[in-house]
Amino acid sequence: MRVVVGLSGGVDSSVAAYLLKEQGHEVIGLFMRNWHDTTGTLEGDCPWYDDQVFAELVAKRLDIEFHYVDLSEEYRRRVVEYMFSEYEQGRTPNPDVLCNREIKFDVFLKEALKLGAERVATGHYCRLDEWRDEQGNRRYRLLAGSDPNKDQSYFLCQLSEEQLSYAMFPIGHLLKPEVRRIAEEQHLATAKRKDSQGICFVGKVDLPVFLQQKLAAKEGNVHEILPHSPRFVRNCEPGDYRTLSEPYRLTVRDGKKIGTHNGAHFYTIGQRKGLGIGGRKESLFVLATDVDNNVIYVGEGDSHPGLYRQALRISPEEIHWISADDRMSIGERRRYSVRIRYRQPLQDAELIMESDGLYILFDKAQRGITAGQFAAWYDGDIVVGSGVIAR
Repeated sequence: MRVVVGLSGGVDSSVAAYLLKEQGHEVIGLFMRNWHDTTGTLEGDCPWYDDQVFAELVAKRLDIEFHYVDLSEEYRRRVVEYMFSEYEQGRTPNPDVLCNREIKFDVFLKEALKLGAERVATGHYCRLDEWRDEQGNRRYRLLAGSDPNKDQSYFLCQLSEEQLSYAMFPIGHLLKPEVRRIAEEQHLATAKRKDSQGICFVGKVDLPVFLQQKLAAKEGNVHEILPHSPRFVRNCEPGDYRTLSEPYRLTVRDGKKIGTHNGAHFYTIGQRKGLGIGGRKESLFVLATDVDNNVIYVGEGDSHPGLYRQALRISPEEIHWISADDRMSIGERRRYSVRIRYRQPLQDAELIMESDGLYILFDKAQRGITAGQFAAWYDGDIVVGSGVIAR
């Protein structure tokens, strides 16, 4: 089979390419450059250039064909502009999830098909289940990776079954130390290279500096809300998912001013660093942001009730099912395991479909439910669906 591997310059995609070649596939390496601007980056002036050099070294070592493609315009339009728009509206997007849906398994996939690819492989720690339904049609499911510390299925939760039909995840059954060992045994240049961090294809950034490319800094006030505030008391019956999903509606009258900030849109719920306010027994955490009035609300301590909610809502247009067969009907309820951020342990919850969206009612209150992030739900190891958390 002719397989194009997205060689990123990291160890995971390098080993993926090696394993595919060992299996007898015709392997082609394709490196994509998705970002040119280094504004706000914290590591090096041209991190993408180093990535490309390592990708080429791996391709040479494996004796496979190597190609380069610049997808920066699509990445800017479909991922980065979305990021700016979300932050401007007071939401916190997840560009890595968008990058996989919009770039790796859309724009990049189309480039791979131009090279005659039958499949596209990446170095993600997740697995693909292929099966046939009762009509004999080939079907595809996304499964969590075997390494619980590296499972990246959350980042792929927005893919469709059609996109999965082109995908291969050669290292999804391996643990990270095994991947490193294989790379060292094969003398791959990436064997000891550190894993990338930060925003997908942009790298590790100073977020406020990065966002100031489009969002102007503007001084505003920081207000502290005490834990016993009546705002955190929900007057509802147990299981009232509609009320429990509502964010806490804080106002400046609910607390006192304790400092200033440079723009409410630079902060996110649960954030601890970057507030610049010390002298406390416990750390301060962001409880809420008000971008319209440029106010940040904070509370002291990780156990502050303002950090926790038991439910969330996903708007109808943001609900995504990997397989159309799994869609829920209005009024239907199901039990799933859910995570609202990467590496969060799966949480037991009930999903309730209503005309105004999908409600997720957790068995236990969740810390830092944040508008703009993705909630993904699982049936065992199977990723069933996902959606953007509503404000």
